[in-house]
Amino acid sequence: MKPVAILFLSILISGYATAQPLRITNLADSVYIVTTWHELESGMFPSNSMYVLTNEGAILIDSPWDTTQIIPLIDSITIRHNTSVIFCLATHSHADRTGGFRMFNEIGVPTYSTQMTKQLCIQNNEGIAQNTFVNDTTFEIGGVYFETFYPGHGHAPDNIVVWFPRWEILYGGCFIKSVESNNLGYTGDADLVSWAVGVEKVRKRYRKPSYIITGHQDWMSEKSLKHTLALLKKGK
Repeated sequence: MKPVAILFLSILISGYATAQPLRITNLADSVYIVTTWHELESGMFPSNSMYVLTNEGAILIDSPWDTTQIIPLIDSITIRHNTSVIFCLATHSHADRTGGFRMFNEIGVPTYSTQMTKQLCIQNNEGIAQNTFVNDTTFEIGGVYFETFYPGHGHAPDNIVVWFPRWEILYGGCFIKSVESNNLGYTGDADLVSWAVGVEKVRKRYRKPSYIITGHQDWMSEKSLKHTLALLKKGK
């Protein structure tokens, strides 16, 4: 795995105070991992999203969980890269992925999700995507190709993963657990049996990813798919 550059933003950006640190990690050329923290009963917990620079603008995969970080993130992208966010895709319906949809919709950033995710967001009174698509869809934006893949009901009924072939990056979101995690986390909407089957599908489809980006905690390990499967086999 190649070394990465990390930038912490915990200062005022364009007049907005960041409640918690906003960490931006340069993973590869044009690819950045965004980490914010959300307060839970157990303390502050990290959540990951990702943006990719294209010839047309930046595409964002998942919204920051801490919505106070959305404007600072957009401002940071504008300042650092002289471009704007033109696309935001959520990988499932939980608030740590779709929490920023209402704000993105208000400020004119196009939002995307699967049709299933939109229906679940409506049921849960969450913000919804302006645009929907069927599962296993290939996108091309500003010269960057990526595909979504639905492995089946796992962490959530609608969870998808995203594959960026140019960099061999597998963005797993909450479907893939970090090796830092010793349990499966929230399983209120999960199907553990189907989840394990889905992990195997993903392993067979994307055999040698250079990076596997997990929805939470550390994402630097290439063993997170195996770790997720091990947690599922333990049922914890």
